[in-house]
Amino acid sequence: MLKGIPKILSPELLKVLCEMGHSDRIVIGDGNFPAESMGKNAVVIRCDGHGVPELLDAILQVFPLDTYVEHPVNLMEVMAGDTVETPIWDTYDEIVAKYDDRGPDAIGNIERFQFYEAAKTAYAVIATGESALYANVMLQKGVVTD
Repeated sequence: MLKGIPKILSPELLKVLCEMGHSDRIVIGDGNFPAESMGKNAVVIRCDGHGVPELLDAILQVFPLDTYVEHPVNLMEVMAGDTVETPIWDTYDEIVAKYDDRGPDAIGNIERFQFYEAAKTAYAVIATGESALYANVMLQKGVVTD
């Protein structure tokens, strides 16, 4: 165990977060996200039983967001014609605002199939047990300046 590290961050996940460099991306996928097929060229980390918000909050405690891009946090856009509500996005706004001065402005949306294509090039994919729909989040790493 370590002091000051959120307990939800497993040794495997901490190792991956540390290995990642500037501009590398990590996907936190909901329970429906095809983590294994999207992550064929990435490290896939299982976090079954955990939700995306709790992992996002823990990761952002140790993970700097990229300041050189407009949206270092991206969500999967709701498909046209889909009537799904996304209240979890409000939770993401609050979490991101705790760790990035841009707040919700740091968050963008990517069309579903473009999100999948971007996910295929991510350094890592986290598979969660999140049951909310359209709860996928992609983070782009920045630099540590402290």
